[in-house]
Amino acid sequence: MNYLRASRAGFILALLFALVWPVSNLTAQEGSTGPMIQDHPSPAIPNPNNPDDTKEQAPADQNPMETLKVNVDVVNLFFNVKDKKGGLIPSLTKNDFEILEDGKPQSIKYFSAESNQPLTLGILIDASVSQERVLGMEKEVGAAFLRNVLRQKDEAFVISFDVNVDLLQDFTNSSHDLSAALNRARINGGGGGGGIPGLGGGPIPTSNPRGTLLYDAIYLASHDKLAHEVGRKAMIILTDGEDQGSQLTVKEAQEAAQKSDSIVYVLLIADRGFYGGMYSGDREMKKLSEETGGRVIEVGNKLEKLQAAFDQIANELRSQYNIGYTPSNQKRDGTYRKVQIKTKENYKVQARAGHYAIAAQ
Repeated sequence: MNYLRASRAGFILALLFALVWPVSNLTAQEGSTGPMIQDHPSPAIPNPNNPDDTKEQAPADQNPMETLKVNVDVVNLFFNVKDKKGGLIPSLTKNDFEILEDGKPQSIKYFSAESNQPLTLGILIDASVSQERVLGMEKEVGAAFLRNVLRQKDEAFVISFDVNVDLLQDFTNSSHDLSAALNRARINGGGGGGGIPGLGGGPIPTSNPRGTLLYDAIYLASHDKLAHEVGRKAMIILTDGEDQGSQLTVKEAQEAAQKSDSIVYVLLIADRGFYGGMYSGDREMKKLSEETGGRVIEVGNKLEKLQAAFDQIANELRSQYNIGYTPSNQKRDGTYRKVQIKTKENYKVQARAGHYAIAAQ
C-alpha cells in the first residue's frame, strides 16, 4: 500500500513537471531579445576557470572569482609606457608615476612592473564577404601568435562574426584547439556544407548576406565572456572595421569593452579593392581601442604587416605595468570616471581612458 502511494505521488509530480516545463522553457526563450553568440562546437564541458560556466551549478558563495571582481574597490590598470619613437620602456618604478581621476590626484595602492600575471585573451575574426581574400592569412598568422604568446595559466577563446556571431572555441589553454577553431571560420558561415544552418553545417539564413555584426561581436565578447574574468584581459579583433546589421551601436560595444576592463587591439585588415576606394572603417575602431588602452594597427592585406602587428601585441602584453588605486570619490553611482596616468619624463602612456564606478553587488 505504501508502495502504491509513493508511485502515485511520483506519477502526479512527473505529470505536473511535464505540463509546466514547456511553458517555462518557452518563456525563457521568448525573453531573449538581444544579440546572442551561436555556439558551433559540440556542447561545452563546464570550465571551472570560467565563472559563467559554473554559476548555475553552484551557490553564489561558491563563485569567488565573480564576487572578487565586483566587490573590490581598487581600480586596477594594465598599461604600457613608450618613448617618442614608440619603443617600450619597461624599467620604471612606482615613483615615476602619477594617477589622476577626473583631474584629481590619487594615491597609488600597489604597483608592479612584472608581466607574469595570467592573461585572458579573446580573438575575434571577421568572416564577412569583404574578408574572403585575407581570411586564410588571418587564420595562419593568428594561430602562430597564439602558440607563441599563451603560457601555462593563460586562456583564450575564438569568435567569428559575419551575418551571425559564432563562438568557435570557448576558454582553453590549448593552442591546438584554438588553431582548429580559427580554421573553422568560413565566409558567412560556410556555404554549401549541408547540415543544419546556424550549427556549423552550412550558411546561416539572413536577409542581408553582406552583414557584418562587428559591434554585436564586441559587445558579446566583452559582456558575456571577458566581464566574468579577472586579471589581465585583452581582445584582438581582425577586421576591416565596417559594421552592417548589428543590433547594438558602437557606443554600446565600446561601453561593454570598458566595463569588462579589457584592452582592445584592432588589426585593421582591409582589402581596399573590395570597396572600390569607399572605405571608412578605421574611425570607430581607433576610438574604441584608444579608450580601452589598446590601439589600431594598419595591416591592409600584407602578410608581413600582419605578422609584425601580432609581434608588437605580444611584446606589449608581456611588457605591461600594473598599477592600482582606491578612488578618493567613493560613490558607486555607475558614472564614468576619466583616468590619466602621467610620468615624470612625459613618456607616452598607453592605458585605458577611464572606468565605470559600478556599485558592488
